[in-house]
Amino acid sequence: MNDQYDQASRERGRSNDVWRCADFFSGIGGFHIAAKNLGHEVVFACDIDPDARRAYQHNFGLEPLGDIVDLRLEDVPDHDVMFAGFPCQPFSIIGQRRGFRDPRGSLFFELLRFIESKGPRLIVLENVKQLTTTNGGRVLQSILGELEHLGYSTSYKVLNALDFGLPQKRERTIIVASNERELFGWQWPIGNVEMRPLSDLLERNPDPKHYVSDSIRIKRRLAHTAPSSPMIWHENKGGNVSSHEWSCALRAGASYNYLLVDGVRRPTPREMLRLQGFPDTWEIVCTDSQTRRQVGNAVPVPMVEAVIERMVASIERASAARQRAAA
Repeated sequence: MNDQYDQASRERGRSNDVWRCADFFSGIGGFHIAAKNLGHEVVFACDIDPDARRAYQHNFGLEPLGDIVDLRLEDVPDHDVMFAGFPCQPFSIIGQRRGFRDPRGSLFFELLRFIESKGPRLIVLENVKQLTTTNGGRVLQSILGELEHLGYSTSYKVLNALDFGLPQKRERTIIVASNERELFGWQWPIGNVEMRPLSDLLERNPDPKHYVSDSIRIKRRLAHTAPSSPMIWHENKGGNVSSHEWSCALRAGASYNYLLVDGVRRPTPREMLRLQGFPDTWEIVCTDSQTRRQVGNAVPVPMVEAVIERMVASIERASAARQRAAA
């Protein structure tokens, strides 16, 4: 187990109390890192992917359980915070946006079993930007309605990792819910964090295996000329090539060469982890292709950390106010 996260939490803990967190659809632990950075404790994780579970256990010393469908209520300890980056494919612009008609989309309803039973004080959900528009917005309204039916106040916003210091344009729908009903004068974090230069994230001597073939390199050069270097070249589904000082969103199932550094090589696994805000102390234990897929499914750490920090502070203020009123 890496104990760097424990050290980080001791140095950066900002909450008055340590909150116990449950990490559903945990992937490789973006939410876990954010919670640890804020001084909180993750007591439970689950994910259906065995490679993601292996990476998670190696880095955090906590072995995630498997498919949420198979979990019993007694398998999940009591917790204050529920994190869930529930499957995004049913709502993604890349897929058919089938929403809850896709079996993976219905996995959200599995979360409700544990919300109703455990009653976490705070819920933080993450999904693709398109969640807000799928089926005319009815999918999102259904999610909010289910949470409100269980006694939670809800709020949602599309946030962009670019606004939280990461050189990656990654827009995600974040939903928060709390059973402290009086806190919802709270304000979403706006980010406005200076973007870390792409050059800071790139490896100096990447393995030659990450360089593309001559034919791909020449094809990119014929299609596009970048104004400067380093830049991430992006080829979209229509074949158009553009370049930016930041990366387009990392995706788990995209073409292997859709993002290229200066048009000549693929980002390395370590670079992709950095683009999501993972520290270099996070150790890579899976293959390049597995890590690439895992990172494409991960949450941007500083973005969700800002949300968690602000929500916990709001709930603690509301709780303290209620206690003073009752005294």
